[in-house]
Amino acid sequence: MKKYILLFLAASFMLSCSNDDDGIQNPNTNPPIIADFPTQDFMWKAMNLWYFWQAEVPDLADTKDDDAEAYAAFLAATPDPDDFYNSIQFSEDRFSFANEDYTALVNNLVGISKSNGLEFGLVRFADSNDLFGYVRYIIAGSDADTKDIERGDLFTEIDGQTLNLDNYIELLFGDNDTYTLGLATIENNTVTPTGEEVTLTKMEGLEENPILVAKTLDVDGIKVAYLMYNGFNRNFNVELNDAFAQFVADGCTELVLDMRYNPGGSVNTSRLLASMVYGTNTNDLYIRQRWNDKIQSQFSAAQLEDYFATEVSSGVPLNSLNLDKVYVLATNSSASASELVMNGLAPYIDVIHIGETTRGKNEFSITMVDDPENSFIYDAARENQINPNNSWAIQPLVGRNENADGFFDYTNGLAPDIELQEDLANLGVLGEEDEPLLARALQEIGAASAKFSFEVQMPAKMFTSSKMFTPIKDNMYLDNPPVGFK
Repeated sequence: MKKYILLFLAASFMLSCSNDDDGIQNPNTNPPIIADFPTQDFMWKAMNLWYFWQAEVPDLADTKDDDAEAYAAFLAATPDPDDFYNSIQFSEDRFSFANEDYTALVNNLVGISKSNGLEFGLVRFADSNDLFGYVRYIIAGSDADTKDIERGDLFTEIDGQTLNLDNYIELLFGDNDTYTLGLATIENNTVTPTGEEVTLTKMEGLEENPILVAKTLDVDGIKVAYLMYNGFNRNFNVELNDAFAQFVADGCTELVLDMRYNPGGSVNTSRLLASMVYGTNTNDLYIRQRWNDKIQSQFSAAQLEDYFATEVSSGVPLNSLNLDKVYVLATNSSASASELVMNGLAPYIDVIHIGETTRGKNEFSITMVDDPENSFIYDAARENQINPNNSWAIQPLVGRNENADGFFDYTNGLAPDIELQEDLANLGVLGEEDEPLLARALQEIGAASAKFSFEVQMPAKMFTSSKMFTPIKDNMYLDNPPVGFK
């Protein structure tokens, strides 16, 4: 049974919901009913409609819920919502996820989280399960911002325990709001504890400004704009536009766009940033969306296409450098919307990629909640319409973006033009001309004074990072519900 027409979706959900997500009330005497598993029911119906790989997953077949009793038994077979959601994903899906609190997920989409402000990577010691951390940057206004810790500092212990593969999640990302780092240093290419400690406390509602550094460098008479941008957060679009206004006023003719730690975020913000780099010609296609066959067939070509922008918001003109070349610093921590900017610009300007191969996330997602009358799409104005007995949200991959040349196949990441890893022995100061990755970009630009040896002593071979333990992780999401599904 095909379920293409969304206007009739609500009729399928005229069932009462209970607070019981855990199982069958009387399993020995009564068969399971759908109302006993509202979370699984919501997840299945949303995924059946929207999931990019719906046709590739047998358990998401349109006929799966034709037999109500068999469908209810299917939901009951996996009572844990996380396990159920994982069970209905395509085997190659690395990025879809669920969250038991849609409020926390929605807040994180705009950079609001519970955090101590320490952004770090974790590295595995060779031939060992032990780990050490290195500080990548500190979020302004956080608890870490008030403590004696900075970029480049290392740590090997948490509350006196050596970090390892078995305990790092509990120690760093568990319920403990306060923990003490045991610091370390590098001596003779060896990470060695120093005995120093720093205690950090997580804060509720910490909002990170993704614009960590925005400055104009005057290098041998060349005006170079440098932007360290750490997340595509729509709440800071105006500030991003203001940064480019300053670059334009300063007469910048080159741009180094540093997205080495940027895991992604808003698709629309990526479009705005690309326009600030390249230009405001609204006849130039930025990206084209590809959905599953159910969804794709319901859109016109115009609804699937995004063009470069002239405004940041209504009445606010966009500031652009109108460049024909951009130098992008990107690593394996650069994903989704970061890669989208690089791919979307590639048909129009030279994108000189310095760093490492990127993550390889070319799909976008939508936040979905138990609101069938809105086709499960989260809408802040409809929070009173979300099933009050079901706080779960899912962030499924629902489509891919291709650029104006039709290219989208970078699941293995975008390879650098100039390969250069970060060096734990010399991370440098972000935005300073001698920071290695920036220095390499300046050298490529042609600054005569940017002459360095770029030999890496201790490459930062990251195992994971703090950003991967936020609710949004490295997702790329559509800001607005698709046209026609309201």
